[in-house]
Amino acid sequence: MKTYVLTVYEKDGKKLLDEKFEAKNDLEAKEIGQEKLEKEDYHEQTHRLVSPDAKLLLFHS
Repeated sequence: MKTYVLTVYEKDGKKLLDEKFEAKNDLEAKEIGQEKLEKEDYHEQTHRLVSPDAKLLLFHS
């Protein structure tokens, strides 16, 4: 399992969410990240999901 980081920001840069979670691979991590964004209604907020290899998997500004 790898550790991924999902971060959500306000327009002024304030963090709304900074959460680490584990997934088997990048595809699973993207699915988990999208579910978390939808659940918390953050899908339209500025957000990013980063892999342990520093790959940007999800991004919205």
